[in-house]
Amino acid sequence: MNFGSDNTSGVAPRIMEGLVAANAGHARSYGADDLTKAVEARIREVFEAPEARVFLVTSGTAANALSCALLTNPWEAIFCHRNAHIEEDECGAPEFFSDGAKLVLVEGEDAKMTPETLAQKIGHTGAAIHNIQRGMVSITNSTEFGTVYNAQEVRALCDVAKAHDLPVHMDGARFANALVRLGGSPAEMTWKAGVDVLSFGGTKNGCMGVEAVVIFDPARAQEFELRRKRAGQLMSKHRYLAAQMLAYLEEGYWLELARHANAMADKLSQGLAALPSVRLLHPVQSNGVFVALPRHLHRKLMGEGAYYYLWPFDQDLETGDPEELISARLVCSWSTTAQEVGAFLDHLGGQSASQAAFSEA
Repeated sequence: MNFGSDNTSGVAPRIMEGLVAANAGHARSYGADDLTKAVEARIREVFEAPEARVFLVTSGTAANALSCALLTNPWEAIFCHRNAHIEEDECGAPEFFSDGAKLVLVEGEDAKMTPETLAQKIGHTGAAIHNIQRGMVSITNSTEFGTVYNAQEVRALCDVAKAHDLPVHMDGARFANALVRLGGSPAEMTWKAGVDVLSFGGTKNGCMGVEAVVIFDPARAQEFELRRKRAGQLMSKHRYLAAQMLAYLEEGYWLELARHANAMADKLSQGLAALPSVRLLHPVQSNGVFVALPRHLHRKLMGEGAYYYLWPFDQDLETGDPEELISARLVCSWSTTAQEVGAFLDHLGGQSASQAAFSEA
């Protein structure tokens, strides 16, 4: 019953097979190998962007921070949602790599900015030399609360950014989960909607550790190449990054993995919603479920082996009213099984919750 994070899952089988195959023999270093060339071409094909430049890095933090550094100056603002990953979980990396750019936080329900809240925040920035200047916009899709922006919503935010001549970055650590939920194309969700640079995630969806920075305007590519090297993100044995990403994208494997993770989150949320003592906190649109349970049920579940995070972390399970609702985050992954979901629901509410979740199966 492990719902701690999609980071806790192992490597998906076909990706591990790709790594093993890449391990044979010798290959040119620092991205000059054939696998890297193949994955660059494949990502251009997937995104219908033949001129795009593609750079592989080892982590989402590196992808996001270097992208932000590429698109903004030290005296400028990075507009993002208050609950964006670059704000809450990257230890100041975007500010560090951009030499001091400031994150300016935008409000919005369910971790989503709206054109109105974004425009209002941009309008209050950069009025004089004494102020932080307007720099760029960063959109997280899917969001930190498991919700997604559809292509029209992405375009509306990009339109606000472009009205102020600002470039747009998308944090797509869970881009696959958003895409399979909506059923659009990768191009429609990114550059066709106005996104300039995408952090395209692999690690959270079955890879060992690889992300791709997709730069849709090739004129920006040389600077990113230098920033990647300077940040220690140009891997010497680069073929191992490329092998993961190539296997990930082969025959739509990345979409298959994301569909499964989303489906397990759907089943989990359906079972939770059937219980009177449980409250879902946000729409379940990707692979994350945010829920409030009575304190005594958390104790029961964790005592019986369930693993997940309280959200926020600092809530007290040891003291207080046993019936008080305590919020938590449950995340499903490519490797989450129906048996795990069923066992969790059985421990929580008896077989009625499990039956509610799997009644259509």
